[in-house]
Amino acid sequence: MAELKGRVSSVTVYGSIQKLRRVVQLIALGGDLGWLIEIERQLYSERRPRSKWHRVVTTDVLVDAGRTLMAEAEIARRPALTRARMYRNGLMIALLAYCPIRLKNYAALEIGRSFVNVDGTWWIVLTAAETKEKREDERPVPEDLTNSIERYLQIYRPILARGTAETNALWLAMDGKPMSYASMGELITETTRMTIGVAVSPHLFRTAAVTTLAIRAGDKPHAGTALLHHTPGGPVT
Repeated sequence: MAELKGRVSSVTVYGSIQKLRRVVQLIALGGDLGWLIEIERQLYSERRPRSKWHRVVTTDVLVDAGRTLMAEAEIARRPALTRARMYRNGLMIALLAYCPIRLKNYAALEIGRSFVNVDGTWWIVLTAAETKEKREDERPVPEDLTNSIERYLQIYRPILARGTAETNALWLAMDGKPMSYASMGELITETTRMTIGVAVSPHLFRTAAVTTLAIRAGDKPHAGTALLHHTPGGPVT
C-alpha cells in the first residue's frame, strides 16, 4: 500500500483497491472481506482529487498549435514519412479542438461513413449506437480546416498508408494500420506537451471547449450541453 501511495494519486489508490476487492469477491464467493472493505472505506475518505485547471487551455490555443505543426510539416526538410506524421498530428489536434467528441469515437472515424463530405463541407456523423448518450451526433467541421483535411487525405495519409492500407480509417499509424484508442490518447497528450508546453489529454479538449464557450459566450449557458452532446442538466464529462 505504501509503495502504491508513493507512485500514484490518492484517487488512483482508492480505485485500485476498489477493483481488487471486486475481483476477490468474484473469485472467493462468501469469503470474509471485511478487512479489505474497511481499507477501501478509509481510502475513500482520504481521496484528494488533483486539480486539472493548470492543464486547461482555450480552444484557439489548441487550434493554433495544430496549425503550426501542419505548417512546419509542409516546410520541414525531413523524410516524407516524418512530415506525414507531423501533419497528421497537427490536424488531429486542430480537429479535436473544434469538434471535441469522445476519444473512442474520434479514434474510430472512417472516411465516407462517420467522416463525410457533404457539398464541400466535412462532417462528423455518429449514429446513436456509437455515442455514449445513445443519440445521433452530427457536427460540421469549420470551413477553415477544409483545405488542411484535403491535403491530409490527398498527400499525407497515402504516405502513412504506404500503399498497403486497406482501410477507410481517418487516422493511420506509421505502419499504415488504423491508430488504436490507446496510442492516439498518448499521442495527443504528448503532442500538446511538446507544442504548447501543457500536456492536454483528449478528455481535457472537452473541458477546453466549454471553458472557451464560457469566456466567449457566457450569455448562452446551455450551449455547452450541445457542444459536448450531453442531455440537458447532465454533468460535464
